[in-house]
Amino acid sequence: MSRPVEPLVKVDGLVKRFYLPNGDYIGAINGVSFQIGRGETLGLVGESGSGKTTVGRCLLRLIEPDAGRIVFEGTDLAELPPAELQRWRTRMQLVFQDPLASLNPRRTVRQTVEEPLILHGKQAAGARLEAVVETLGHVGLRSADLQRYPAELTASEQQRVGIARAMVTKPALIVLDEPTSALDPIVRAEILDVLADLQASLGISYLFISHDLTAVERLSHRIAVMYLGRLVEIAPAQPLLDHQTHPYTRALLAAVLHADPTVPLPPYVVEGEIPSAINPRDECPFAGRCPLRIPVCTETMPPTRSMGDDHYTACYRAEELQRSTV
Repeated sequence: MSRPVEPLVKVDGLVKRFYLPNGDYIGAINGVSFQIGRGETLGLVGESGSGKTTVGRCLLRLIEPDAGRIVFEGTDLAELPPAELQRWRTRMQLVFQDPLASLNPRRTVRQTVEEPLILHGKQAAGARLEAVVETLGHVGLRSADLQRYPAELTASEQQRVGIARAMVTKPALIVLDEPTSALDPIVRAEILDVLADLQASLGISYLFISHDLTAVERLSHRIAVMYLGRLVEIAPAQPLLDHQTHPYTRALLAAVLHADPTVPLPPYVVEGEIPSAINPRDECPFAGRCPLRIPVCTETMPPTRSMGDDHYTACYRAEELQRSTV
């Protein structure tokens, strides 16, 4: 997929820390920068604990960032007071990971999807119903589903309702927080098709947060790889999947299971869990697990450098990896 030219949102130097009673802090996000074009999907991948969900919630101002700029449709949302921010809420929405847990069991499909319109004072009751029915149609549901409750729906239908709830205010950006991880493979494919069709027909932009690289590959124009609160690599999807210039990205791809068991594993396999994010040191966050580390990796933070063709990597050995065919 080619990258759209016009940016919808720009994030620059985003920082979020969670302070502990003893004065230490968890560096959840450490200087993250990216942009998302209109009608574009940016896939954000990484292990659990890397800070992906925190980035999404800071972008929507559901969590207050400690520093950085979030420029959405030309307005810096990070500087807006809550009263002014409210009118932007209809333009940015969130789809949750667990479709059933995100729905109120006592509310019908109509009440669930209509709720954002009521909260934002949109339209009269008749017009709201028309908008709800239209939105349900976009996600493959019918007006006959209006009076059904979440427990009466399949997993696919539940997540379609969650998507419809996010869409009904006609947002420009939807943050998809692991929207397919709780679904079986068949339902996962259905939901990805729904999201792709919506983007093609309505021009919605997505921040697609996931650890599932196969899902990210299917939907994303570009992919950003996050590790311990930092972006370590970002590039157009296919070039990044074909040739990675950061050892952590290569390790993520090496962890993807192949249907053919005779396919040898790449050498970029890491062991152990992601380390603690408490009081992060001024070094490469991946240094402790990296099979290619050199002394400078534990001395200073590697700068983010351009590898050409909209491809950026934060690694001292990026040029070597770029030349490598392994």
